[in-house]
Amino acid sequence: MKPLFSFLNFFFFLYILSHGVAANKLIQETCKELALKDPNLSYEFCVSSLQSAPNRHWTSLYELGKVSLKLIRNNATDTRSYIKELLKNKEFDHFVKGCLVDCFYLYSNAIPTVKQAASDYNSKHYVDANTKVGSVMDASSTCDNGFEEREWVVSPLKKRDSDLFQLSKNNPATPSTPEGAPLGDDPVVDIALTLPQAERTRGRVCDTAM
Repeated sequence: MKPLFSFLNFFFFLYILSHGVAANKLIQETCKELALKDPNLSYEFCVSSLQSAPNRHWTSLYELGKVSLKLIRNNATDTRSYIKELLKNKEFDHFVKGCLVDCFYLYSNAIPTVKQAASDYNSKHYVDANTKVGSVMDASSTCDNGFEEREWVVSPLKKRDSDLFQLSKNNPATPSTPEGAPLGDDPVVDIALTLPQAERTRGRVCDTAM
Protein backbone atom coordinates (compact mmCIF):
# COMPACT_ATOMS: atom_id res chain seq x y z
CA MET A 1 0.00 0.00 0.00
CA LYS A 2 2.86 2.37 0.62
CA PRO A 3 3.90 2.63 -3.08
CA LEU A 4 0.25 3.22 -4.03
CA PHE A 5 0.00 5.94 -1.37
CA SER A 6 3.09 7.67 -2.75
CA PHE A 7 1.83 7.30 -6.31
CA LEU A 8 -1.51 8.92 -5.47
CA ASN A 9 0.19 11.70 -3.54
CA PHE A 10 2.38 12.40 -6.54
CA PHE A 11 -0.60 12.86 -8.83
CA PHE A 12 -2.40 14.97 -6.25
CA PHE A 13 0.69 17.19 -6.13
CA LEU A 14 0.68 17.47 -9.92
CA TYR A 15 -3.02 18.39 -9.86
CA ILE A 16 -2.45 21.18 -7.33
CA LEU A 17 0.66 22.37 -9.17
CA SER A 18 -1.11 22.51 -12.55
CA HIS A 19 -3.96 24.57 -11.10
CA GLY A 20 -1.47 26.90 -9.43
CA VAL A 21 0.33 27.42 -12.75
CA ALA A 22 -2.99 28.05 -14.51
CA ALA A 23 -3.98 30.59 -11.84
CA ASN A 24 -0.66 32.42 -12.16
CA LYS A 25 -0.98 32.55 -15.94
CA LEU A 26 -4.53 33.89 -15.67
CA ILE A 27 -3.40 36.57 -13.22
CA GLN A 28 -0.48 37.65 -15.39
CA GLU A 29 -2.51 37.80 -18.60
CA THR A 30 -5.39 39.66 -16.94
CA CYS A 31 -3.12 42.19 -15.23
CA LYS A 32 -1.17 42.74 -18.43
CA GLU A 33 -4.32 43.53 -20.38
CA LEU A 34 -5.68 45.81 -17.66
CA ALA A 35 -2.37 47.68 -17.36
CA LEU A 36 -2.24 48.21 -21.12
CA LYS A 37 -5.66 49.87 -20.98
CA ASP A 38 -4.79 52.13 -18.05
CA PRO A 39 -1.28 53.59 -17.56
CA ASN A 40 -2.19 54.47 -13.95
CA LEU A 41 -2.60 50.80 -13.07
CA SER A 42 0.49 49.05 -11.72
CA TYR A 43 1.01 45.66 -13.34
CA GLU A 44 3.31 44.61 -10.49
CA PHE A 45 0.74 45.56 -7.84
CA CYS A 46 -2.02 43.81 -9.76
CA VAL A 47 -0.06 40.56 -9.99
CA SER A 48 1.30 40.58 -6.43
CA SER A 49 -2.08 41.39 -4.84
CA LEU A 50 -3.95 38.66 -6.70
CA GLN A 51 -1.17 36.14 -6.15
CA SER A 52 -1.37 36.84 -2.41
CA ALA A 53 -4.87 35.33 -2.28
CA PRO A 54 -4.96 31.90 -0.61
CA ASN A 55 -6.15 28.70 -2.32
CA ARG A 56 -5.31 29.88 -5.83
CA HIS A 57 -6.86 26.92 -7.64
CA TRP A 58 -9.21 28.94 -9.82
CA THR A 59 -8.82 28.98 -13.59
CA SER A 60 -11.51 31.36 -14.89
CA LEU A 61 -11.88 35.12 -15.00
CA TYR A 62 -15.17 34.81 -13.12
CA GLU A 63 -13.40 33.18 -10.16
CA LEU A 64 -10.63 35.77 -10.35
CA GLY A 65 -13.26 38.51 -10.11
CA LYS A 66 -14.67 36.98 -6.92
CA VAL A 67 -11.20 36.84 -5.39
CA SER A 68 -10.55 40.45 -6.36
CA LEU A 69 -13.75 41.63 -4.68
CA LYS A 70 -12.78 39.79 -1.51
CA LEU A 71 -9.38 41.52 -1.52
CA ILE A 72 -11.10 44.90 -1.83
CA ARG A 73 -13.39 44.09 1.08
CA ASN A 74 -10.53 42.87 3.27
CA ASN A 75 -8.51 45.99 2.50
CA ALA A 76 -11.37 48.34 3.36
CA THR A 77 -12.15 46.47 6.57
CA ASP A 78 -8.52 46.46 7.71
CA THR A 79 -8.08 50.17 6.89
CA ARG A 80 -11.20 51.10 8.83
CA SER A 81 -9.76 49.35 11.90
CA TYR A 82 -6.43 51.09 11.31
CA ILE A 83 -8.11 54.51 11.20
CA LYS A 84 -9.91 53.74 14.44
CA GLU A 85 -6.55 53.19 16.10
CA LEU A 86 -5.06 56.35 14.56
CA LEU A 87 -7.88 58.43 16.03
CA LYS A 88 -6.56 57.54 19.49
CA ASN A 89 -3.26 59.27 18.68
CA LYS A 90 -3.20 62.60 20.51
CA GLU A 91 -0.28 63.91 18.43
CA PHE A 92 -2.43 64.65 15.38
CA ASP A 93 -3.79 68.18 15.07
CA HIS A 94 -7.48 68.99 14.55
CA PHE A 95 -7.18 69.09 10.77
CA VAL A 96 -5.63 65.63 10.50
CA LYS A 97 -8.08 64.18 13.00
CA GLY A 98 -10.93 65.74 11.04
CA CYS A 99 -9.68 64.10 7.86
CA LEU A 100 -9.32 60.78 9.65
CA VAL A 101 -12.92 61.00 10.85
CA ASP A 102 -13.96 61.76 7.28
CA CYS A 103 -12.03 58.73 6.01
CA PHE A 104 -13.46 56.56 8.77
CA TYR A 105 -16.98 57.22 7.47
CA LEU A 106 -15.87 56.73 3.87
CA TYR A 107 -14.38 53.32 4.63
CA SER A 108 -17.31 52.41 6.88
CA ASN A 109 -19.61 53.00 3.91
CA ALA A 110 -17.26 51.20 1.52
CA ILE A 111 -17.44 47.89 3.41
CA PRO A 112 -21.19 47.22 2.93
CA THR A 113 -20.91 48.65 -0.58
CA VAL A 114 -18.32 46.09 -1.67
CA LYS A 115 -20.33 43.35 0.06
CA GLN A 116 -23.30 44.31 -2.08
CA ALA A 117 -21.05 44.48 -5.14
CA ALA A 118 -20.04 40.87 -4.48
CA SER A 119 -23.70 39.89 -4.15
CA ASP A 120 -24.52 41.66 -7.43
CA TYR A 121 -21.59 39.94 -9.10
CA ASN A 122 -22.68 36.50 -7.91
CA SER A 123 -26.17 37.27 -9.24
CA LYS A 124 -24.64 38.34 -12.58
CA HIS A 125 -25.84 41.93 -12.11
CA TYR A 126 -22.54 43.18 -13.48
CA VAL A 127 -23.57 46.77 -14.14
CA ASP A 128 -24.60 47.19 -10.50
CA ALA A 129 -21.40 45.52 -9.29
CA ASN A 130 -19.36 47.82 -11.51
CA THR A 131 -21.06 50.92 -10.12
CA LYS A 132 -20.50 49.89 -6.51
CA VAL A 133 -16.82 49.06 -7.00
CA GLY A 134 -16.50 52.47 -8.65
CA SER A 135 -17.88 54.18 -5.56
CA VAL A 136 -15.41 52.29 -3.37
CA MET A 137 -12.53 53.43 -5.57
CA ASP A 138 -13.84 56.99 -5.42
CA ALA A 139 -13.95 56.77 -1.60
CA SER A 140 -10.22 56.04 -1.44
CA SER A 141 -9.48 59.06 -3.66
CA THR A 142 -11.76 61.33 -1.62
CA CYS A 143 -10.03 60.27 1.57
CA ASP A 144 -6.58 60.96 0.14
CA ASN A 145 -7.56 64.30 -1.40
CA GLY A 146 -8.73 65.63 1.95
CA PHE A 147 -5.22 65.56 3.41
CA GLU A 148 -3.78 67.27 0.31
CA GLU A 149 -5.77 70.42 1.00
CA ARG A 150 -2.88 71.49 3.24
CA GLU A 151 0.49 71.24 1.54
CA TRP A 152 2.47 70.42 4.66
CA VAL A 153 0.23 67.55 5.74
CA VAL A 154 1.34 64.01 4.92
CA SER A 155 -1.54 61.56 4.97
CA PRO A 156 -1.03 58.61 7.32
CA LEU A 157 -3.34 56.69 4.97
CA LYS A 158 -1.46 57.44 1.75
CA LYS A 159 -0.40 53.87 0.99
CA ARG A 160 -3.67 52.33 2.15
CA ASP A 161 -5.72 54.69 -0.01
CA SER A 162 -3.47 53.92 -2.95
CA ASP A 163 -3.77 50.17 -2.35
CA LEU A 164 -7.58 50.28 -2.29
CA PHE A 165 -7.60 52.46 -5.40
CA GLN A 166 -5.34 50.01 -7.23
CA LEU A 167 -7.28 46.96 -6.03
CA SER A 168 -10.48 48.52 -7.36
CA LYS A 169 -8.80 49.44 -10.63
CA ASN A 170 -7.37 45.98 -11.24
CA ASN A 171 -10.69 44.30 -10.51
CA PRO A 172 -11.59 42.25 -13.62
CA ALA A 173 -14.97 41.39 -12.12
CA THR A 174 -17.33 42.99 -14.58
CA PRO A 175 -17.50 41.85 -18.21
CA SER A 176 -18.43 44.19 -21.05
CA THR A 177 -21.79 42.61 -21.73
CA PRO A 178 -25.19 44.14 -20.98
CA GLU A 179 -26.71 43.13 -17.67
CA GLY A 180 -28.22 39.67 -17.98
CA ALA A 181 -26.41 38.83 -21.23
CA PRO A 182 -24.27 35.66 -21.52
CA LEU A 183 -20.64 36.07 -20.55
CA GLY A 184 -18.89 34.40 -23.46
CA ASP A 185 -15.27 33.30 -23.18
CA ASP A 186 -13.91 35.16 -20.16
CA PRO A 187 -13.92 38.77 -21.39
CA VAL A 188 -11.40 41.02 -19.67
CA VAL A 189 -12.46 44.60 -19.06
CA ASP A 190 -10.80 47.39 -17.13
CA ILE A 191 -13.44 48.24 -14.60
CA ALA A 192 -12.04 51.74 -14.27
CA LEU A 193 -13.09 52.67 -17.81
CA THR A 194 -16.77 52.79 -16.87
CA LEU A 195 -16.61 54.00 -13.29
CA PRO A 196 -19.03 56.71 -12.20
CA GLN A 197 -17.96 59.39 -9.74
CA ALA A 198 -19.77 58.63 -6.50
CA GLU A 199 -21.30 61.63 -4.77
CA ARG A 200 -20.69 62.14 -1.09
CA THR A 201 -23.78 62.52 1.07
CA ARG A 202 -22.07 64.07 4.05
CA GLY A 203 -19.98 67.20 4.59
CA ARG A 204 -16.22 67.20 4.58
CA VAL A 205 -15.00 67.21 8.18
CA CYS A 206 -11.41 68.18 7.41
CA ASP A 207 -12.52 71.17 5.30
CA THR A 208 -13.76 72.90 8.41
CA ALA A 209 -11.46 71.45 11.06
CA MET A 210 -9.08 74.08 12.42
